[in-house]
Amino acid sequence: MAETILFPAYARSLGITIVGEEAGMPLLSVDFGPNVEGRPAHFHGGATAGLLETAGYAALHTALLAAGRDPQLKPINITVQYLAAGKSQASFALGRITRLGRRNANVSVEAWQDDRTRPIATAVMNILMV
Repeated sequence: MAETILFPAYARSLGITIVGEEAGMPLLSVDFGPNVEGRPAHFHGGATAGLLETAGYAALHTALLAAGRDPQLKPINITVQYLAAGKSQASFALGRITRLGRRNANVSVEAWQDDRTRPIATAVMNILMV
């Protein structure tokens, strides 16, 4: 799966990587460091949003390739909910397809650190496929 997903430059600059899979969807991670630090010892909100967005697109791309489709993806809207401050440790994110139609898709994403049951942020993505 990792070979089929090409991350955009922004995701690569943050250091986002695929560290596994769950239910056929890629599990993404980013280590804490200067590229993602906002206030001292905390993840920047933009880095957290970047991780969520990348995980959402990776999940959708994986599902589309499995269905023999490879459309261009265009965001309709992305809503991020920040639930807790990301501390100075690795963060993980996993996207889940909630609806996959012919022309658009809905994806939900969760990001967490040491405890999967306590997400630091979530996102809902609506994506146009052309």
